[in-house]
Amino acid sequence: MSKKSTVVARSGRFQGGPAVEAAGFSESVSFDWRLWEHDIRGSIAHARMLHRIGVLAKAELRAIVRGLEGIAADILRGRFRWRAEFEDVHMNIEAELTRRVPAGAKLHTGRSRNDQVALDMRMWVRDAIIVLNRDVRDLQRALVDLAAHNAGVRLPGYTHLQRAQPVLVAHHLLAYVEMLERDIQRFGGCYVRANVCPLGSGALAGSTLPLDREFVARQLGFVDAAGRPKLTRNSMDAVSDRDFAVEFCGVAALLAVHLSRLAEDLVLWASAEFDFIRIADSYTTGSSLMPQKKNPDIAELARGKSGRVIGNLVALLTLLKGLPMSYNRDLQEDKERLFDTVDTVAATLRVLAPMLRHTTIHAPACEAAASDPHLLATDLAEYLVRKGMPFRRAHHVVGAVVALADRRGTPLDQLTLKDLQAVDRTFRADAPAVFNLQQALARRNLPGGPGTNEVRRQLARWRKLLSAQP
Repeated sequence: MSKKSTVVARSGRFQGGPAVEAAGFSESVSFDWRLWEHDIRGSIAHARMLHRIGVLAKAELRAIVRGLEGIAADILRGRFRWRAEFEDVHMNIEAELTRRVPAGAKLHTGRSRNDQVALDMRMWVRDAIIVLNRDVRDLQRALVDLAAHNAGVRLPGYTHLQRAQPVLVAHHLLAYVEMLERDIQRFGGCYVRANVCPLGSGALAGSTLPLDREFVARQLGFVDAAGRPKLTRNSMDAVSDRDFAVEFCGVAALLAVHLSRLAEDLVLWASAEFDFIRIADSYTTGSSLMPQKKNPDIAELARGKSGRVIGNLVALLTLLKGLPMSYNRDLQEDKERLFDTVDTVAATLRVLAPMLRHTTIHAPACEAAASDPHLLATDLAEYLVRKGMPFRRAHHVVGAVVALADRRGTPLDQLTLKDLQAVDRTFRADAPAVFNLQQALARRNLPGGPGTNEVRRQLARWRKLLSAQP
């Protein structure tokens, strides 16, 4: 015979408590306790609404608010005892409130744990977005600072991990700033869709009581730019909807991918083969066997942690794909995935930004790699275009010039005018000037290009934008 335990959430419908095994399997307070602040804020707003519609007397409201504030103070001081037999954060707080304040027994009037948890999670996601956006901004600042301190340093841009064309280090770093800006924009859209109040939906069919949902929404900041309350419009959808959590994890997964790509560049650049950067000792590790090693472990871990964030997104999608309308207990599994996503992405952002502030660009190695004349082969083709040659023909001609240089083992910029004209008579005495790297970059001043002046403009733009952000 299984042992029994009493759980406050069970109603008079049941003659006893659940089996110990069942209680342990179904409890969620071991992880959803993190929603406590939002649960208390939501409960205070709900209590004020109940007073507004006449369910709570003024003295009862005051006692409930004082009780909830006292519980919050105890949680902050680490004095609150979370009890697994009460299943989740909601019942733990309600049971303790009722123990302290008899009127607490009225607090659950007109609400269900279904709309209560939906409310808490939406509030939690809103706050998480605000915090992560600040962390993303800090990483952007670190990238812009590193770019600005090395504004004139050149290096190869790569396609297929092969040297392609010359760019400025700043241009390369600013590419990640642009990616991160799109992440912030996506979080902004996610915030708008999360910022809708579900409280008042009950278990799935609302309530016969005259609940003032708009009052609660205003109390909790679920309003649009004009201050109008934003309410869910279908009670069944409201309690079962986790789109906002999936969307958040999707945006976070893409952010994690961007951080992984940045980390990969840092790993490559820190290698002896590239030698483009030097990461401070405090952000690298050694080998237990090889004393000469200096490994970019922080960047590698940032790259690796993207996998768990992507996995959390897939887990949420898989969780939801077969659920019937409306609430199902399966939805309890959403929280650990959501919490882990925030923890992982925040930790990655908060280590990459200071690491970049303790990273130096090794300019001589960058400049040596950027001086490879093959990087200006496209410029040589465009030289022929300016002479009137169709680009496809120019591409073919320069390909033949490169092949000639390779056969001879001669750098491309060391071929003579006679050598060039042996391939095509369109080449003139001004052709070798194409291989002036400084002039080549100066010519690339199209909007968004890696030209010296354009990159300077983009750096100024980002500094101004970031200085205006919190």
